[in-house]
Amino acid sequence: MPESSRRVLISCIVITVVVCLCLSLVSIAGGLGILLFRKGSIPLTLPTPNANPQPTTSLTDTEISNQMDEIQAQVSKLRGLASTGPVTRALLTGDQLRQHVMDDFLKNYTTEDAQNDAISLAAFGLLQPNFDLHNFLLELYSEQIAGFYDQKTKEMYVVQGESFQGPERLTYAHEYDHVLQDQNIDIQNGLNYRDSVCKLESERCAAIQSLLEGDASLSELTWFQTYATDQDRKEIMAKYSDYSSPVYDSAPDFMKEDFLFPYQQGLDFVKALYNQGGWNEVDRAYQMLPVSTEQIMHPEKYPDDQPLSVTLTDLTQALGAGWKEVDQGVLGEWYTFLVLAHGRDSQSHLDEQTASTAAKGWGGDAYAVYYNSDTDQSVLTLKTVWDSSNDAEEFSKAFQSYASKRFGAPETQNNGSVTWQSTDSFTGLYFQGSQTIWIFAPTSNIAQSIIPQIQNP
Repeated sequence: MPESSRRVLISCIVITVVVCLCLSLVSIAGGLGILLFRKGSIPLTLPTPNANPQPTTSLTDTEISNQMDEIQAQVSKLRGLASTGPVTRALLTGDQLRQHVMDDFLKNYTTEDAQNDAISLAAFGLLQPNFDLHNFLLELYSEQIAGFYDQKTKEMYVVQGESFQGPERLTYAHEYDHVLQDQNIDIQNGLNYRDSVCKLESERCAAIQSLLEGDASLSELTWFQTYATDQDRKEIMAKYSDYSSPVYDSAPDFMKEDFLFPYQQGLDFVKALYNQGGWNEVDRAYQMLPVSTEQIMHPEKYPDDQPLSVTLTDLTQALGAGWKEVDQGVLGEWYTFLVLAHGRDSQSHLDEQTASTAAKGWGGDAYAVYYNSDTDQSVLTLKTVWDSSNDAEEFSKAFQSYASKRFGAPETQNNGSVTWQSTDSFTGLYFQGSQTIWIFAPTSNIAQSIIPQIQNP
């Protein structure tokens, strides 16, 4: 995943997203497929979809403050973490939220950063070329953020609807868990979870974010089961039974999946820890942090299965004048899966089971993307080391199916390599033992000029 783009999607400000709440609660009430409540999750009861809440009179500031205090005490008791002090808290209007998105979430994310990320994501086949990523993220966050806790300023916000009703109370329970996390472990300094680090270590930060959000989601759901009133439940159902999210619904396929990763897979990861030893086992994870999306997706691999370090040679000189590196980093198991199953071209999608199996043997990788603004062309190189030669072979077979759907029939097939040639691009997959290399370039000549340096750095 492009490091700076994932840094924005991750964000070092911990948030609650509306679609996460909507998908989890409404799916249960409607008896539909469950997204967040999977694998032996907490059983919940909601009113039937036609249940109507009683009109709620406007609450005074004092009444809202008292309710917030009550929820804080409830969450602290359920989570087993004591508060070490007060927290600045406020309700935001939609306009105020949008201003926070511009001033906080996207403050250091320039339009140039977004353009470079779009170039990289397009090379991976995840975005259409020239996608306006910066403005889309602004609209997405403005629509989707239900609340957030800023560990830099120690401030907590909930986006206000009609008043301080069931949806806001549920969000408050989630966000207050983040306050307790920060007061007890120090998210920035104790976990080294900050923008400057996440810009360079997206896999590690994606894993930490999943732990934080999975923790808060489980705490929130436990609060809902234990303390939510009948009125809360009716108000939540009324809000989410007909909820619409046009910006999220229009998002690229991979982005919708990635947006929910820390809440869905993060919750599963935390529940696996909780099932081993309750909240004490979850607390121990903050002393031995998960370091990859692989560990989040496969809790049985945590903490022993550590990612392998993979290096790539800088190809700027080999590519020649006009070329510059616009992105480099680690793709990880999760994004390997997304490339195969959720690319921009639905015709190239592998089914999720095939893509998941192909990505599962991931051991470590390194990628780099180069761009020539004069010709508007990109070069992508990805070197992956797999857990075994069988895993590498499994990925190679799946990738060949994916690439043939995306680029057409292979041009060449040799022992250890397969290539595809289209009118404007060349794609090559090279595999030997437990290693695979993917090269995407404008022409076969450019690809052939850099292959030796990638294979033998």
